[in-house]
Amino acid sequence: MLYHSTNNPSYRVDLKEAILRSLPPDNGLYMPDSLSVLGDEFWKIWRHLSFQEIGFAVADAFFGSDVPPDALREMVEGTLTFDAPLVTLGPGDHVLELFHGPTLAFKDFGARFMARLMAWLTRGDDRMLTVLVATSGDTGGAVASAFHNVPGTRVVILYPKGKVSGLQEKQLTALGGNITALEVDGSFDDCQALVKSAFLDRELSANLNLTSANSINLARLAPQAFYYIHAARQLPEGVPPVFVVPSGNFGNLTAGLLAMRLGLPVAHFVAATNLNDVVPEFLRTGTYTPRPSTATISNAMDVGAPSNFVRMQALFGGSWEDMKSRINGMWFDDDQTRAAIREVKSIHDYEIDPHGAIGWLAARAWRAQHPCSSTITLETAHPAKFPDVMEVELGPGAVEVPERLAVLASREKVAIPMTTDKTAFREWLVDM
Repeated sequence: MLYHSTNNPSYRVDLKEAILRSLPPDNGLYMPDSLSVLGDEFWKIWRHLSFQEIGFAVADAFFGSDVPPDALREMVEGTLTFDAPLVTLGPGDHVLELFHGPTLAFKDFGARFMARLMAWLTRGDDRMLTVLVATSGDTGGAVASAFHNVPGTRVVILYPKGKVSGLQEKQLTALGGNITALEVDGSFDDCQALVKSAFLDRELSANLNLTSANSINLARLAPQAFYYIHAARQLPEGVPPVFVVPSGNFGNLTAGLLAMRLGLPVAHFVAATNLNDVVPEFLRTGTYTPRPSTATISNAMDVGAPSNFVRMQALFGGSWEDMKSRINGMWFDDDQTRAAIREVKSIHDYEIDPHGAIGWLAARAWRAQHPCSSTITLETAHPAKFPDVMEVELGPGAVEVPERLAVLASREKVAIPMTTDKTAFREWLVDM
């Protein structure tokens, strides 16, 4: 299969170029030239398939023309070693728990698959692969875990100083080995801009053999479509879900749209954001106005210029009318988020993290207007990753900290300070 740039559909590359170079030279994003609907044979039996069988079918739709079935199946099975269970809080009110992977966040699905696909694409290549990633919280930890001590790779993680939780920061900075963390004196958008600048410098990108682990990379998006289909089959037959997606860079919602493109029956999508409401504003007004991000307690969603918006536009042919007919946007502030954390615990005896809480608020608002709907809120991270917020709202010790997260608390943070200056970042990359 060939993959084209969202900025220039006539610019096409093969799978290896799309995944390993990550970003087209025109600053667009890669999309598959074609994506066939999964066949009738799949949809006749999809509710009876295992999570791994669903994952293989989706991965095959994206990459099957280039990756042999045995290799692809091994990638999927190595990725999906944990579940994504659907928890019912009340009538029509469901939460999809995506935090059962090694770093307790939904990014584990994409990062683990991507590491395996990149390893297959670079087999026999003795050059060092440099993985660049910007993170607003969970992406960096998932990528660090997926690539830690993988031979032939080094990972550089850029994160905004003072804008991730303490435990998230330890996941980025305490592994050592082939993982290097850069603490950027700026926002996530600044981190993302630095990463993009490196890829657009084609000489630098080639010399350092750069690749991206952000959701600008298609290898991150495809595996996230796995759990949309897995979630929908956990509802009663004939009940199409309304997916409510806490959103920052909009890769997760884009993956849901791709699952729908593959044939998944979806009633609607709701994009739920914090104060960084660029996309909800677009869905209301038709005007897209990226702006500097605002810091909130749902830090992984603090994105003012979401890169995957161009993919969303591409999937709807640039039509605002078509997009808003399938996606509603809602936003909520920190006070509302804190109240939701307390309310979910009080009513349902369930601990929900600050990102899932925003999704739950949006799901409740949607059901108030559409009482027969069944909403699935994506719970994207374990609440224990946000102790500063959870302990204030629910009390000390209210959320049990999984052992694999607790062990990080005593580890030393190792991070290199970095400015937002692109020239300084380039010089650091050249000298590393």
